[in-house]
Amino acid sequence: MMDFRLKVFRSVALNLSFTRASQELFISQPAISKHIQELEAEFQVSLFNRMGNKISLTKAGQLLLDRCEDIFDDYKRLDYEMNSLRKKYNGELRIGASTTIAQYVLPTYLAKFITAYPDISTSMLNGNSREIEEALQTGKIDIGLVEGVIRQPQLKYTLFIKDELVSIVHINNKLAKKDEISIDEFQHVPLALRERGSGTLDVIIKELARHNLKLSSMNVMIYLGSTESIKLFLEHSDCMGIVSVRSVSEDLLAGKFKVIEINDLKMERQFNFVQKRGDNKGLPALFMRFLNTTL
Repeated sequence: MMDFRLKVFRSVALNLSFTRASQELFISQPAISKHIQELEAEFQVSLFNRMGNKISLTKAGQLLLDRCEDIFDDYKRLDYEMNSLRKKYNGELRIGASTTIAQYVLPTYLAKFITAYPDISTSMLNGNSREIEEALQTGKIDIGLVEGVIRQPQLKYTLFIKDELVSIVHINNKLAKKDEISIDEFQHVPLALRERGSGTLDVIIKELARHNLKLSSMNVMIYLGSTESIKLFLEHSDCMGIVSVRSVSEDLLAGKFKVIEINDLKMERQFNFVQKRGDNKGLPALFMRFLNTTL
């Protein structure tokens, strides 16, 4: 029902590459070029500036991309509403989830969701919280789940579940002999932390600020891109890591790591659904309702 040429244009515009659009849509590059040429002929404008191997959107191209997002959203809502009349749900749901949620929380729920709604084509994009918010704003995903603090006022955040960050060391670390340390001691402990842009680091920075401390005053040895990287790093160093308790529950039971309490440091946070404001219908809303009733 939707004009496929718009889908082609949108893919090229978001990727700024005819080659990547061809790979994403599984059609030949000449076919991609043909669809773009047809749109340009129909509107009698150039949609892309072509500079050698690089392309960029013209003013007309940016206008069409903005309208494409509205058109795609309208089609998705129409498809959802027509199918919901007969209690049948299908279509495409693109979910984005920040790293901790994608690795340790969402897979179980996704398995149940796909079983309940087998006709919905479901995919998940993984990244840190800022990357997921950006993907939502640029139309690469339909709904996101992110960690930490609310950052973008133009987006809507809704509580999914609560989480706690814990300070851990490997069982062979000399700190493992202790159960707790003071904040003053904590300032001198070598740390392995998640990268900037991650929800985990945002929570740590916010809690440090509550004690008039800055991240720059801490003894950070390394920033790593995933919790699994931190855990592996801790096995071979004397560093402390700060991670979601959900990511180390099995490791703690196995005696591989130990939680070290830091006096008066409370690193609690929320895992939130994130949506564009006003976008509260269709498959994203169905997904949210499913997860909330499955908790």
